[in-house]
Amino acid sequence: MSQSGNCWHYSIGLAVAWTIVLTLARTIRGPAGVQPHLPTFGGFCIGWVSTTIARFVYPPPRRWTSPERQA
Repeated sequence: MSQSGNCWHYSIGLAVAWTIVLTLARTIRGPAGVQPHLPTFGGFCIGWVSTTIARFVYPPPRRWTSPERQA
């Protein structure tokens, strides 16, 4: 599997995990229970977007992705 495929699977897993956390917070504590988690979620989203941009703008050097290194 390619490296970008792994990143997409990881992103989907994180989205599912955050959905579960925010849904549980709303279910257990009501709408006000989600409010403390939103700044953390927002900061996480900003960080995730910045690392995703960095992965596409600055790919790893060829020596790290060469076929002999993947064996």
